[in-house]
Amino acid sequence: MWQTARAILKRDPAAHSLLEIVLTYPGVHALFWHRIAHWLSYHHRYVLAGLISRFSAAHTGISIAPAAVIGKRVFIDHGVGVVIGATAIIGDDVTILHGATLGARGTVWHGRRHPIVKSGAFIGANAQLLGAITIGKNSKVGAGAVVLEDVPDYTTAVGNPARLIKKERIRIELYPPKKYVEF
Repeated sequence: MWQTARAILKRDPAAHSLLEIVLTYPGVHALFWHRIAHWLSYHHRYVLAGLISRFSAAHTGISIAPAAVIGKRVFIDHGVGVVIGATAIIGDDVTILHGATLGARGTVWHGRRHPIVKSGAFIGANAQLLGAITIGKNSKVGAGAVVLEDVPDYTTAVGNPARLIKKERIRIELYPPKKYVEF
């Protein structure tokens, strides 16, 4: 919990202290309860895991299925309306804004049904990530985007349905000639 709070303090300009984050951020509370529910689910205590998950959802507004796998230093900002499905996998250092859904598409009823979000990704407010898709490392999903296909590493997805925007390398030449910097 403290590792997550330190990461949030670095990423959130509105945060003033670690104590404020631990006591008042619903995303931190939801992840705390999820870790307990996940452990119980992993050890086949499904009813107790489900009860803890429902308790957490009622108190934080963030619904995380006990079986979902969530990495370290994940920042669920504001959080209300966030839904994370049972077979979702979220890597380290991911940021998820309010209203985001990591859900199934309803066409597959067994196996992996929910997204994988790789490390460093950013999921915008009210974004919908649906199905067994993968959001690449350090990728961004814009607010309100509906993502139904994979997003490669270092790519931005925007719109409904989402379209991909890949950043191109920019080459700036300096004086004297033949020296340059790439961004």
